[in-house]
Amino acid sequence: MVYRKLADARPFRLDTVAALLGLTIAIGLLPLQLLASQVYLNTVPIVLGTACGLYLLSLYQEDEAGTVPTLPSSVAMALPGIVLAATAGLVAIVIVQETRTPLFFAAASLVATTIVGQIFFTSDDDFHPGVLVLQIVLFAFVFRFTALYATPGYIGIDIWTHAELTEAILLEESLSGIADDKHYAAPFYHLLVAASALVYDVPIRLAVYLSVGLVMPLSVLLVYATTNLLVPARWATLSAACYAVASHVTLWGLHPIPTSLGLVFFLGMLYALIRVMRIEYTIRDFSLLVLMSVAVVLTHQVSTFIMLVLLLAAFVAQLVFVAGPLGLTRLDTSVFRAKKPVNLVGLVVFNIGLTIFAWSLTPYRQDSFLETILSFFTETLEESAGFLNIASGSTASDEQAAEEAATSPTLLEQLVPYLDILGFLFLLGATFVGCLYVVHRRRAEQSVFTLLLASAFMLVFVLGFPMFGIHNFIPNRWFAFLFAPMAILGAIGLRTLSTNLNPTVVTAVLLVFALVFPGAMIVAAESNIDNPIFGDQHERLAYDEPDLAAANSIADLTGSPAGSEIRPDQQLHTDHPYQTVITRTGAYPSTTTASVPEDGVTDHDYTVYRSAQSSDGVYFTDEYGDSRIDHIDQTQLCRADHATVYTNGDVTMCTPSPASSS
Repeated sequence: MVYRKLADARPFRLDTVAALLGLTIAIGLLPLQLLASQVYLNTVPIVLGTACGLYLLSLYQEDEAGTVPTLPSSVAMALPGIVLAATAGLVAIVIVQETRTPLFFAAASLVATTIVGQIFFTSDDDFHPGVLVLQIVLFAFVFRFTALYATPGYIGIDIWTHAELTEAILLEESLSGIADDKHYAAPFYHLLVAASALVYDVPIRLAVYLSVGLVMPLSVLLVYATTNLLVPARWATLSAACYAVASHVTLWGLHPIPTSLGLVFFLGMLYALIRVMRIEYTIRDFSLLVLMSVAVVLTHQVSTFIMLVLLLAAFVAQLVFVAGPLGLTRLDTSVFRAKKPVNLVGLVVFNIGLTIFAWSLTPYRQDSFLETILSFFTETLEESAGFLNIASGSTASDEQAAEEAATSPTLLEQLVPYLDILGFLFLLGATFVGCLYVVHRRRAEQSVFTLLLASAFMLVFVLGFPMFGIHNFIPNRWFAFLFAPMAILGAIGLRTLSTNLNPTVVTAVLLVFALVFPGAMIVAAESNIDNPIFGDQHERLAYDEPDLAAANSIADLTGSPAGSEIRPDQQLHTDHPYQTVITRTGAYPSTTTASVPEDGVTDHDYTVYRSAQSSDGVYFTDEYGDSRIDHIDQTQLCRADHATVYTNGDVTMCTPSPASSS
């Protein structure tokens, strides 16, 4: 193989310089692993270096690019039917096994891999985007709704509170039912669910699934439509498939709360934003953009902040193209048609003003939401911010000392954190390649630069700030929003490699992506919170009938007293997350996580034991107040001097025995 000289690759071209700079940064970040042990520090530099290396390789091999091998027509025609039959088989597995088991997730991974494989390796004559989009949407529906079907109650934590808020609106027949809650100024979710309950005449749980639950799988169509404004249909279907199986996107389909609806409106706004940048838009197109942005503000506060970050990225992209640094405005019309950047100043000012106004009126912790979050952020900067002050707050030396004092983790315990983020890393690598492609001056335009800057800004909030101990922005909520521009840029990146790399290399790259990415996203903890694949490392955020029956019985037994009526010594203690159900449903408002010393017994007076505490991964605190996932025996929580006041065989409530107090 004959490679061109570096000079022939025009090293001073912006995308080439960016690739070389990225490779240098990746190498420079490697020593940080010696200063702190953190999964992203250990992996992101490798992903960045690999992506930059592949992009540089594509510059060398550009003249040697050929056709990627394709599937025979008979196979390509048979695969859609096989996928539909296998998707129906996923439903059958859940019906027979009554939950989503490892068998279900393994089969789902094969189905998702088959869908992605069709996108990569189907010839142009056999490629039908409508058929593939149908497969993607059906898979998204089945993967989410099988979990909702098999779970007696809700999946997740916050959903229990939002169900109570919706019930309050229905009882009061107005928003006055949640007048003291922060969602009073962002009520779209609760009004939608309440309206669905009235229109369909169904309970609130079913109303949630028939409203927000239904639109979550359909939202992948917005990602497809947005990507199709930039690249051909094949790569638009790839971005939709990547988004449909993404772990955090699945999470908000299993746990449909205001974040979920905010995500849908965010995707609608992203589509409208890219659309006005790519076409000669009309007032109707811009009105849709404004409408979507207002809907986000009136749905969810965190989603609103993320939307403002997107708008900031679009505004910065506008400034870049108006000022024209580095010749970015000299577009090659054979790649993108020259178009004057869209002026977004009015939209940005309007949304910032509306957000400040809404947050100033939003009640939160006896103050306004705006004042409270500013206070929290200031407190964090003053007290806990610091370089490499990661979530664990520990350095490499601290962790080494801890490991010497504790049992060495098993190989599985060491691998699980990496398996959880493996899918994200694959998408991140493709995104890096896509970013390098669009910074070439011939390909640069406002729309793709908006996606690039939005991804960069969001990654700062998701990965950057937590490295400094700043978690006020709830980085875990950002991933599903971040995955949208990443899926689009990732599709552009893989398209670039498939066009410029020689067939042998590109086939290997696409094959590895198709085989690993879907399964990695499905195995990630966020995709299986209803029944974790690695149950000893992740808590289960779904409950069986005995768990829910016990919560109702505890409410009847205690009379559901108000929190102010409960003395500190009467606080109820159980595992996390079960304590959140008892608290958020109002069964017994003063309930918290039990403190159970290792190989010891608790000293709490009022406790609730359930069989899951002995078999599943649940959280307790130790004698030092540190949280840990552990298994305990019933005698550790319900002591010998306790009296049993309720049991249904799986859940037991224990209180001080009258005999022990006499």
